[in-house]
Amino acid sequence: MAEKPEKKSFFARIGKFFRDQKAEVKKIVWPSKKQVINNTIVVMVAVAIFAVITGGFDWLVGILVKAVYGF
Repeated sequence: MAEKPEKKSFFARIGKFFRDQKAEVKKIVWPSKKQVINNTIVVMVAVAIFAVITGGFDWLVGILVKAVYGF
């Protein structure tokens, strides 16, 4: 029979967890200021477009409901 590997202590496992976390954070590639500004502009334009589309659809449905129900 194969023997079970010895389980590390609670504090040793916590220490390993934080060491691993620190190593993973070092791998992060943060965007440049130019990329952040560009991405923000893209998101704002997309939100504005979808707001106009949603508003137009709401306006159109409102007109249709008024026509059908005679409000």
